[in-house]
Amino acid sequence: MNAAARLVRILAVIAVLFGVLTVLSGGMALFGPEQARARLGDVVPFVLWFNFLAGFAYVGAGVGLYLGRRGAVHLAAALAAATVLVFGALGWHAATGGAYEVRTVAAMSLRSIFWVVVWIVAVRVLARREPSSGG
Repeated sequence: MNAAARLVRILAVIAVLFGVLTVLSGGMALFGPEQARARLGDVVPFVLWFNFLAGFAYVGAGVGLYLGRRGAVHLAAALAAATVLVFGALGWHAATGGAYEVRTVAAMSLRSIFWVVVWIVAVRVLARREPSSGG
């Protein structure tokens, strides 16, 4: 396995872990005890729901990337685009006086950068490969 393929696998494992943690934390924020939800501060509901649901896609993209599936490149692209769009909507929400937490901005920055990087790496490594019988 070459260095580029190893990098994709590392990013894939991170994506799966990131996805699992996102689903767990988002689930707790959405469905957890009232005490836990009260400590979250100024949650932006559309960002919270997006991140929770996207967490499942993170896991799918990570598994696909780990297995070298070229279709995972499209999922990574969709995640990158959707995350950046939701981040932009968060910016609009904040600019128009909506309440938000600074940690939400930091988290969306991290998510946006991560998925753009994953998408770029995946395009360079997986999308240009010859099709294989496995995907």
